[in-house]
Amino acid sequence: MIDSISKVLNELQAQSTLEKSRKINVPPEDRMLAITKETGELLNMILRLKNAKNMLEVGMSTGYSTIWCAEAISEQSGKIITIEQNPSKIKRAKENFQKAGIKDTITIKKGLAIQILTELNLQERYKNFFDFVLIDADKENVIEYFDLIFPMVSVGGVIVTDNMLYPKKFREDMKKFSDYLKENPKLRTITSPIGNGEEITIKLR
Repeated sequence: MIDSISKVLNELQAQSTLEKSRKINVPPEDRMLAITKETGELLNMILRLKNAKNMLEVGMSTGYSTIWCAEAISEQSGKIITIEQNPSKIKRAKENFQKAGIKDTITIKKGLAIQILTELNLQERYKNFFDFVLIDADKENVIEYFDLIFPMVSVGGVIVTDNMLYPKKFREDMKKFSDYLKENPKLRTITSPIGNGEEITIKLR
């Protein structure tokens, strides 16, 4: 991993650790709510195994997960479309991407995830387009997000959904989501205990 990326990831990981331990007081709207380092390593590895070229991220925050993914996908000259509503987090993410040297790999779409996903879903060019997706946004709408995303995923494409097990307050919603996926014959899915719990889903057809 090149030094500029490693440095930014380490800085963001340290910030996230401080926030989660409540050693610093950050307003709720400014919290990173980042994936864990272990999840970042998992995402990076899956992207490399797939030689992924087109990725969609729902919930960028300040860009920690995006950088983990960009480090892998940029080696395939791949691109990431990422969605975020919070203007402050978008500003911080852009600064992080600049420092990491991966800003040209990433396109940020600002706005409500449900609206942007609906717009993308209606565009013919995005049918079966993405070979990797990360869902890390509000949990109440996760099934609706998935249903909009699934037609845009290529056969053999992977969808990873964060926070399946932690925080515990989301566990009931995420269990419903996992059960919903298991009823779909067009995919195969497992729940992994890595990080905050990751649902790893493969589109079969």
